[in-house]
Parts: sequence; structure tokens; C-alpha cells
Amino acid sequence: MAQSAPTEFEYYLNETEQPFAGWDFSHLTGTGRMREFPLRWNYYVHVRERLPVVRSLLDMGTGGGEFLASLAPLPADTVATEGYEPNIPIAAARLKPLGVPVVPVKDDERLALEDARFELVINRHESYAPQEVARILKPGGTFLTQQVGGDNDCEINDWLGAPPFELADWRLEVAAEGLERAGLRIVFRDEERTKTRFYDIGAILYYLQAIPWQIPDFSVRKYEAPLREIHAHIRKHGYIDVTCSRFILTAVKVMA
Repeated sequence: MAQSAPTEFEYYLNETEQPFAGWDFSHLTGTGRMREFPLRWNYYVHVRERLPVVRSLLDMGTGGGEFLASLAPLPADTVATEGYEPNIPIAAARLKPLGVPVVPVKDDERLALEDARFELVINRHESYAPQEVARILKPGGTFLTQQVGGDNDCEINDWLGAPPFELADWRLEVAAEGLERAGLRIVFRDEERTKTRFYDIGAILYYLQAIPWQIPDFSVRKYEAPLREIHAHIRKHGYIDVTCSRFILTAVKVMA
């Protein structure tokens, strides 16, 4: 007996098997299936304009090294860290031609880096310990981070009936207070909530596989009924939006 053709929903299930490496969402963004609305600021510009005046740079949580490589030419003393083991060889291969070592991280509280080494530490969407950031910064050095707010993608959890994200209270004020307690002075801050737009249920499935911390127990089998409801909504309206929550901070280590 011939097999029946898969339904449209079943067709999109293969997205859960698509490979994801580094921090590269081009499988979705390159086709426009997922789009983040623009922010008031641009993280790349904030970093790029500081590079000509620094001789040492650390990129915390480099992913696959994609962003750091895009900043070349880099300061002579540039280092990257990465805590997700599958990303380490990917980042190392990409950054080796630029002379950038990748330092594995197992504990944010204990970085294998020297005291007061870096003039600039950058961090895009990576966890960090404020005291360690202060320790590795040179006096007068700058920490620049863009973070994902705890309410990011909160609608997905609501729609699926999943528990809220475990760091739902992570926001600009909390981050600023932590850095100030560590001896840093905030010189710039901004926060914005825009939207991330998905154009098919497959894009959401791929996205949730790539960010397993959002719904740690996620599987299609467990959440199939609400996923089908989201699929029906997208088919009716053409897309679905969720909250895109971001904040940016620039802090300077106070001179002794």
C-alpha cells in the first residue's frame, strides 16, 4: 500500500533534525523565515568604534567565532572564550588564522585568564560573573555587553504551556547593579523590546532546538497539540510574533 503524503505540519518536523553549529541562524535568517525587528542601537558599531584604541580584547562566549572574525583586523592580544563544547573546535578553526586562541570555560566564576589583562571585554548574549569581568579588565578598561532579557520569547512558553524561562527576571537594572557592585561604572545603557517574527512552524521548531534553555524539556511529541495550533495560526495570518528583549551596557573599571 502506498504511503500517504505527509501533512504540511509533518513536513516541517524535519527541522528538528537540521544541524546547528556555532551561533549561526542563517538557516532561518538567510531565507527570511525568522526576522528580528531592528533595535535602537547596533552592537557591531558599538564594538567596532572602540577597537582602534585598544591593544587587548576578549570576546566572551564567542560561539563559532563568527562575530569576532567579522571584526578583523583585531588587536594583537585578542582572546575568545567559549563554554559550549561543540562550539570550541568550530571557533578554534575559524579564529586560528587570525591568531586568536579559544579558551574553554566551565565556570563563569573562574576564567583561566590573567588579572588586569584586557582593555576591552565584549560579550554578546553570554552569561558572565561581574567580579570576574572586573578582575580581568585593566584599570580604566571597558566591558561592553548586549544581553537577552529574561522575557525574551516568553509567548512561546505561554503558548506551549511550558514553565517560564528560569532566568525570567534578568533585565537591565539587575545587570547594572551587579556590575556596579563589582567596581565598574556604567557609562551607557539602553533596553528595548521589539519583535521576532516567524513565518512557519518549522522555523520555530529549529529555533527551539538551537536554544534548549528556553524550554528544557521540549519535544514535538510532548507539545504537539499547541504546536499544531501555532501552525494553524501562521497558516491563517502568515506569521506569528514573539517578544524580542534586548539590553546593552557599557561599563568602565574604576581606576585605583
